[in-house]
Amino acid sequence: MGPAPQDTVVVGRIGRPHGVRGEATIEVRSDDPDARFRVGTVLRTDPADRGPLTVAGARWHREVLLLAFEGYDSREEIETLRDTLLEVPVADLPALEDPDTYYDHQLVGLAARLPDGTPLGEVAAVRHEGADLLVVHRVEGGELLVPFVSAMVPTVDLAAGEVVVDPPEGLLDL
Repeated sequence: MGPAPQDTVVVGRIGRPHGVRGEATIEVRSDDPDARFRVGTVLRTDPADRGPLTVAGARWHREVLLLAFEGYDSREEIETLRDTLLEVPVADLPALEDPDTYYDHQLVGLAARLPDGTPLGEVAAVRHEGADLLVVHRVEGGELLVPFVSAMVPTVDLAAGEVVVDPPEGLLDL
C-alpha cells in the first residue's frame, strides 16, 4: 500500500509583497515557471479559502519571480496572501519524457529499502540544493540525506511504492 495519490502538487509559495501595485514575490517550486505561471493561469491555493487565484501579471525581477493576481491591486491585499501555497492539479502536469525522471510528489511517501530488502525508512521530502537529495526518515529515528543519483538509488518502483537505496560504505553510520 503506497501513499494515497495527491490530486494537486505545490508549484510555488507566495512571499512578501513587492512594490505598491499588488505584486508578490514567489518561491518557485516548479522546473518550468514561465509556463506554469502564465497570465490567465488559475492556481489552487492552500489554504483553499484564499483561492483560486488567477495570474494577472508575471515578470522576473533579477532572479525573483513576481506575480500579480486578479482582484489584488495593492500591497496590503497581497500581504493577506503571504505564505499561501500555489497548487496545480497533478493531471495538468506534462508527462515526463525521461523514464528516469520523477516529480517530487511521486517520491514522497515511498518506502526506502536496502538492496537486501532491509527497511531503511520512508522518503519524507526531496531537496534541490545543487544536487537532488532524498530526505529519508529512518526506521530507527533520525534523517538520512541520500543523493538522488542512479548509483545510490538504483531502483525507483512507483507501482510497488518503494525505492532501493544502495549507500556507499559508511553513509548509514553518519
